[in-house]
Amino acid sequence: MNDAVPFADQAIAVGAALAAGVLIGIERGWKLKHQHGGIRVAGVRTFSLLGLTGGLAGLLGAMGQPAIAAILVTAGAIVMSAAYVRAADVERDATSAVAALVTLAIATLAGLGSPALAIACAAVVILLLALKSELHGFIRRLEDDDVKALARFAIIAFAVLPLLPDRDMGPYDAWNPQKLWLVVVLVTGFSFAGYIANRLFGARWGTIGTALIGGAYSSTAVTASLAQRLGGVPAGGPEPAGIALASSVMFIRVLILVGVLATSVLPAFALLIAPALIVSLVTGGVLWRRAKPGDAVEAAGNPIKLLPALGFLAFVALAAVATGWAEGRFGERGIAALILATGSFDVDVAIVTVGRLKSGAIGPALAALALAGTVVANMTVKIAITLAYARGKGVGAALALSASTAALAGGIAWGWLRL
Repeated sequence: MNDAVPFADQAIAVGAALAAGVLIGIERGWKLKHQHGGIRVAGVRTFSLLGLTGGLAGLLGAMGQPAIAAILVTAGAIVMSAAYVRAADVERDATSAVAALVTLAIATLAGLGSPALAIACAAVVILLLALKSELHGFIRRLEDDDVKALARFAIIAFAVLPLLPDRDMGPYDAWNPQKLWLVVVLVTGFSFAGYIANRLFGARWGTIGTALIGGAYSSTAVTASLAQRLGGVPAGGPEPAGIALASSVMFIRVLILVGVLATSVLPAFALLIAPALIVSLVTGGVLWRRAKPGDAVEAAGNPIKLLPALGFLAFVALAAVATGWAEGRFGERGIAALILATGSFDVDVAIVTVGRLKSGAIGPALAALALAGTVVANMTVKIAITLAYARGKGVGAALALSASTAALAGGIAWGWLRL
């Protein structure tokens, strides 16, 4: 009975390795089924045996025989490499060769005692192999600016963040470099996701698609773009609906950011923002039903640029110091005024500032009012942009924005009276 438990663990490890080989082999066999017999290097049987080889090698390594394990893995890799080199004149695709080596590595991982991770890796490999046409189509749709945006976000999220110290420093201990930069990663990541979605789907969905997706990363930029177009086209198009719906998405985006960065404020803030969101959705829907179809408009500019990211970081850092100073000199209403002032320039900065406040520095209700005030300031700017660019044709959109702004302002007044 004492030997039963180790045997079961070993059987699971080798079984997972074999299963990984079988699964990847099925995908490869199906993908290459059009090839004539004798041309295909490896199918389901070969991949299954490769998985079993890797599993046994990993098991031997775990049992204190690393040299034998290394010989088995190396031999398997050499055999598969040689076979694919000989077939290179017929099949000029290295995917199957790489898939074979990855299968060997995954199977070895299972044999070493991580069967669950091995199966998860095999599932990811199968997904990547099965999505060949979709991934190639995605690459074809990318442009030079998109690739540069991806590279910049990779630097922001994966190159800089791990190198920063995770400790409080600076005036009032207001700066934690890693946490400050994590905020930049979160905000720019949210923007980047909206930008990529807009690039992929905006043209297919037209003006409304641009508004809905673009509103996730810059409702102000989308409003300016749609208002400019509205000023030069006949009335009755989808632009007014797009302007209203972009702000609806902005309300949702702000709610999500508050939930992530300033969780304690979320319940009070949601009560204030919910009526404005509902009004915005209703007015946007009414304008949409009255609109004629329209083509996609040019999406707002690439949001992932290093200098703006650094500027955002500097703004957040200054706001953190100012908040630390205000905590010792003013009451919570003074802090609320500071939040409102910073948020008038950037709502995200205000949300970050609230999230970094010490517990008890300001009540959730008052903090929610200050954040809602920053959204009112942002909406006022968009109303002005709409009327400036679209003039008389933008009255409908301006009225929709004004209705949701009025609902939010009414909620703020109600909340203030209850303090």
